[in-house]
This record gives sequence, C-alpha cells and structure tokens, in this order.
Amino acid sequence: MEMSILRRQGKSLRAIRVETGTSVNTVRKYLAAGELPRYRPRPPRAGKLDPFKDYVVKRVEAARPYWIPATVLAREIRDQGFTGCDRLVSRFVRALRPAVKEGPVVRFETAPGQQLQIDWIEYKRDGLAAFVATLGYSRAAFIEYVTDERVETLVACHVHVLEFFGGVPRELLYDNMKTVALERDGYGPGLHRFHPTLWDVAKHYNFQPRLCRPYRARTKGKVERFNGYLRYSFHIPLLTRLRQHGLRLDRETANVEVARWLREVANARVHAETGAVPAVRLEAERAVLQPLPAPYRGAVRAARPQGPAAAATPSRVSVPAHTAPPVPAQRALTVYDALLEAA
Repeated sequence: MEMSILRRQGKSLRAIRVETGTSVNTVRKYLAAGELPRYRPRPPRAGKLDPFKDYVVKRVEAARPYWIPATVLAREIRDQGFTGCDRLVSRFVRALRPAVKEGPVVRFETAPGQQLQIDWIEYKRDGLAAFVATLGYSRAAFIEYVTDERVETLVACHVHVLEFFGGVPRELLYDNMKTVALERDGYGPGLHRFHPTLWDVAKHYNFQPRLCRPYRARTKGKVERFNGYLRYSFHIPLLTRLRQHGLRLDRETANVEVARWLREVANARVHAETGAVPAVRLEAERAVLQPLPAPYRGAVRAARPQGPAAAATPSRVSVPAHTAPPVPAQRALTVYDALLEAA
C-alpha cells in the first residue's frame, strides 16, 4: 500500500526503493501485482481443552441457574486426563458467562484465637441447611449439614465445631437470628438479649457472643465469603453430579463429602487473602485458643414469654445429653456410578 501511494504521488522506482528499504525489482513486482500480499490462515491446532469442552458445557448447563467456578471444573477434568492450566478453563467458561467484577472489599483482620464467625446456609430445595464456621485469623473452616436450624441443633453444632478446632476462641460472631438473640439492644445500646440456651453455652465454653450489624452482612465478611465458596465450589457441583445420575443429596452423604472437601481442598488451598494454607495457620492458632472443656450437656432453655402465658410456660425444656452424630463410612462419588450401572 505504501508503494502504491508513493507511485501515485509521482515517485520513481528508485525513490520508492530508498523510502521502503527494498530493491527496485521488489517495488516493480508489487506495483505490477496491484494488490496486497495475502497470507493463508494457519490450520487450527487441537488444544488441550478441546477433548473436554463438551463435558464442561454439560456441567455448566446442568448447574443452571447456579454457577460452577472454573477452578472446580478444571479439577474435575484433570481427573479425566486434562493437563492444561486453570486459565484455559477460565477463558472458556468466561465465554459461556462473562464474569461480573465486584468492587474491592477491605477486611478487618483479627488476632489468632480472637474470633470465630458463624452462619447458616439454607438449601430449601434439598431440605438441608449448612452450619458454617470460619476462624478469623487462619480462615480454617468447619461445615456440618443438618435438616433443621432449631436451638438444639445449633448447640450440637457448637460442640462439634469447637471439638474440630481443638479449642475455644475468645468471641463468636453471629447474625441476628432468633436462636441466638431474642432482642437486639434489649438492655440498652450494644447490650443484647441473647437466647438463654446460647448464653449457657457461652458461659460453659467461656466465649463472648457478639452480633454483627443488622443489614450489614460484611460485618462477618470472612464467613459470608466462604459461604459463596462452599455453595459454588462444593454444594452445587456435588448436587448436580448426583442429579445427572438420578440420585438425591441427603445429610449423611453431604457430611461425608464435605469433610473430605474441607480436608483436601478448602482448608488445604492457598487462601487468596492471607496467602497461606488455612490448615497450616490453624496449627499456629490452636496454640492460643482457650482450653476445650467437657462437651456441653445442659438442657435447652426456652425463652419465657411475656403476659398471662408466662405462668403456664416452663423455663426449661429437657433434651437428651449430647451425643456425636453417627458418621457413615466415607465413600467416593464413583460409588454412585457403580450403583447406576448395577441398576
């Protein structure tokens, strides 16, 4: 194109040769051709991800309206022989649904052994809920699937999580739920009226219960962020995989699989914010946790109502002493494939 423009401006072949740095014969050849040289497109090469794209698309479609992170899909196809990096999968998945960028969040860091953040996740369609707890310093997490969110269940989960971590943090941070707090600021600003059973548990284990700010989930942002990680990196992949084989997720299966996921993935990964492995940080944090007393075996106390009904309402409701829930034998997801083939 440059040669053609110079020629139309009246330049000689020698002048064009000097300006373009080519020979006179080259200038003459391109001017005689009358068009730009065209290069043939390179033949497409098979990429590392190509044999697994159909699987990834099917997994994404099976999970809708939810979303499975690219890192989870990369881990799944790596078990099938994929040798590429997570970035290849991420670029392909991004084409299926553009990623939504969120604004930066500045998180408040706590000292080792200071705080444990607790929350519930409801999976109403599956008839399940997950008790989720995250240590503020190490980011080590504990999860237990249950079928209800009653105060008796909440107490049992407290026993299990403190036994799992091997000690007691100085404070536990909760959402504003009725099994924790009956009335926010009930005795004055910052002086909440806690559920009597939770208060008994707090006195037994020597921790201070605290409430996050209402309508401000980021107050307990560490556990809230982990909730999303749990939902999209564990629960939905497991749920949709079972559904593809016509199976249903129950509490026992969920607890077996989530225990292994915590051990092998969630608490073993390099945390994006701390840059450390939560399981490694947990070993250091355990050294400063308060000693673990005997398991709580108190009765569940009911909050006394106000008015004429108060005289007819007992102040305590007896419940059986705490026993650890039965733990089924650990089994891999391949057992479901075998069951399907047998059927």
